[in-house]
Amino acid sequence: MTLIDTRAARVLFTALLFACALAFIYLARHTLIIFLFAIFFAYLIEPLVSGLHKWVRSRGWAIAGVYVLLAIVLSVVFFFVGPQIARESGKLTTSLPPLLDKVSSGQIAIQVGSHRGWSESTQRQVQNFLKNHRSDLNRWASRIGFRLAELAQNIWWLVLIPILAAFFLKDGRRFIDSLLGIFSSRSHREFLEGVINDLDEMLAHFIRAQLTLAGLALVAYIAALSLLRVPYALVLGTMGGILEFIPVVGPLTAAAAILVVAFLTSYPHVLVVALFLGIWRLIQDYLTAPRIMGKSVELHPLAPIFGVLAGAEVAGVIGVFLSIPIMASMRIVWRRWRIYAEKRKFGPLEGFAADLPPIGTH
Repeated sequence: MTLIDTRAARVLFTALLFACALAFIYLARHTLIIFLFAIFFAYLIEPLVSGLHKWVRSRGWAIAGVYVLLAIVLSVVFFFVGPQIARESGKLTTSLPPLLDKVSSGQIAIQVGSHRGWSESTQRQVQNFLKNHRSDLNRWASRIGFRLAELAQNIWWLVLIPILAAFFLKDGRRFIDSLLGIFSSRSHREFLEGVINDLDEMLAHFIRAQLTLAGLALVAYIAALSLLRVPYALVLGTMGGILEFIPVVGPLTAAAAILVVAFLTSYPHVLVVALFLGIWRLIQDYLTAPRIMGKSVELHPLAPIFGVLAGAEVAGVIGVFLSIPIMASMRIVWRRWRIYAEKRKFGPLEGFAADLPPIGTH
């Protein structure tokens, strides 16, 4: 009698492989994140590439044409809007350090209180509160600055991601065929085809839905803040549209930043801005997002919260952004594995997975 039977050995070997895979993912997470963003970008522009491919014979020329078109559009946008955003950003960057000093010293309480009609006792209470928590405020400011510095260090991704995305757009089908060719078992190939098919559909819809939601947020923020004459409306609105890409944390951060800037610059209608942000959040979360996102993710409400917290621990802001698609991908793999296991146990695998559609059909 052997100490460990064959089945137990297989289970232990599978668990060891799984643990090694998780360790590799964690150690190489920064490189894998770059490739994930490249895949997301490829999904984003795939409809444009496929549409242009119908008019030109070469897919490579179609990819090049789309890149040139995007470069022209971005250049035109930055030519007309960029200077104004740069001016507002420069003013905001210049005014932030003095404002933070006034906050940490408590002087902001006197300045804001005099504009808003606070009593002298209220001004003194707020001033004393800020003075007593000066170290905490400085610590929070340092953390925010550190996070922004981390993001600035990854600015070179903006060059690398389109380059990698071009390879995925051109040779994506070949990569998938090579991956499927690793498995000699027909059942394993059918299982992997099913997973890839579901991931292809989910990611294509998710990325384009997120871009649509971010575009709506960008227009809504800039229009509303400009009508309300909020200081630095263009910068704050652009920031709000970009942060819409980050699940849960992004919209909250954008709302907090808008309110803080409005308050510190003595804007007189902060409550009106807060009311707009609350109404917009309800519209976005309960009206537009469900209609645009549909059932592409299908996660329990607790799952995004867990994913956001875990993603922040592993990879910071980028981990928060990737948390939703990663958790949706894990759900797809688990669901496909259950189907595969049941069909392997109770019946043949014919018809288990539909033929994998070409990339760009979504």
